[in-house]
Amino acid sequence: MATIIGLLDMVTSALRTGFNYVLLLSLVAATVAWLVRSRRVNAFGGLARFSRSVLDPLIEPIEQRVVRAGGTSASAPWWALVFVLLAGVVVLFVLRFVRDILWGLYAATTRGAGGIVPLLVGWAFGILQLAIIVRVITSWVGGSHTAVGRFAHLLTEWFLRPLRSVIPAFGGIDLSPLIAWFALSLLQGMVFKAL
Repeated sequence: MATIIGLLDMVTSALRTGFNYVLLLSLVAATVAWLVRSRRVNAFGGLARFSRSVLDPLIEPIEQRVVRAGGTSASAPWWALVFVLLAGVVVLFVLRFVRDILWGLYAATTRGAGGIVPLLVGWAFGILQLAIIVRVITSWVGGSHTAVGRFAHLLTEWFLRPLRSVIPAFGGIDLSPLIAWFALSLLQGMVFKAL
């Protein structure tokens, strides 16, 4: 088990480094595509031809969603950059989540029966925090009515509803998931100290 956890650590480290390079490359590509689309560079120059032939096919799927949502074609490169950022964060989070589950299982089995309770408590808090993330993401992309979105709503509404009634929306943004995330982290720390 320790070998698998070490392998996951190496893969996560390599992916994090690779993701940083991909994010930097995506930033350059988004800047070039935005310069061309906003007509800040010559539309017939080499940079514009490169952008239209190489970058536009990569940005097109996101551009279609942006335009359908009321955005402009010129803003699509920046949304593509946000997509790359979120995809990288989600992949790294999932790998870290799996690693932490395996590590907790390994630690619990080496400590015997006394290690099972902290493991189950940690898993419960982890599932609730993951459900908060899923709920926020599905609300952004319109997936709140999917099976995953409904399940995340079921898992989190019991403690988000009281927070929402106390904490007003800030500029139309519901801050209760963020506060719930931090409250769960603090509560988890207190429970682990008590165990």
